[in-house]
Amino acid sequence: MTLGGIQKSSMIDYPGKISCILFLSGCNFNCPYCHNPKLAKGCTDCPHSPIKDVGEKFLKEKNIYDFLEKRKDFLDGVVISGGEPTLQKDLVSLCQRIKAMGYPVKVDTNGSRPLVIKGLIEMKLVDYIAMDIKTDPFHYSPLIKKDCNPQDILSSIRIIMTSGLPYEFKTTCIKPLVNAQVVENISRIIQGADMYALQQFHHTEVLHPEFFQKDEQNYTQDELTRLKSIAETRVQKCILR
Repeated sequence: MTLGGIQKSSMIDYPGKISCILFLSGCNFNCPYCHNPKLAKGCTDCPHSPIKDVGEKFLKEKNIYDFLEKRKDFLDGVVISGGEPTLQKDLVSLCQRIKAMGYPVKVDTNGSRPLVIKGLIEMKLVDYIAMDIKTDPFHYSPLIKKDCNPQDILSSIRIIMTSGLPYEFKTTCIKPLVNAQVVENISRIIQGADMYALQQFHHTEVLHPEFFQKDEQNYTQDELTRLKSIAETRVQKCILR
């Protein structure tokens, strides 16, 4: 297990719960706007991590479990994020240990490994799933992942939507990866979804800063509202973040 850090508490990452966030290091995507570039590259240099509230002592699995035991009276759930958690070969055992402590588990994923997602659901090791849909699944190459198979993304969407679990899909709205046609295409693919969040891009430390030396990438609030009006006709609930 390659641990990248921990955020000890969050009021917003697990809907309706006070959670901590475990960040697993390493990602198979190359999103230019990734706001955790060190994690994406597989770094475990926590003292210099962009993640707040972390420390070297949390890099060992045992210390994570000790922390969770001590926080049972305060935390309501655990979020496993990244990086991309489904790349970790010990993800199942991590979820098993956390579930055995009585915590519900939320997993954040890019949807690239549908069989791993399916396995977690079938083993009842996940209670909430949040999947990022970066752009139209047929347009992931080359900026998101070279030679990306769109069927993996589509399979993950289907698995999540039919899982019976609480879930959400989310898209970070950044030009030119996302526009009105892309939002239309995504909302058709996830038609009937419980929740779809359109997220404003916040320009902090990113994986590929050279990507941002071209035209303006941010959407205005009015532009985001127009994108929301496209998606909300096809999903149960659409929100802006």
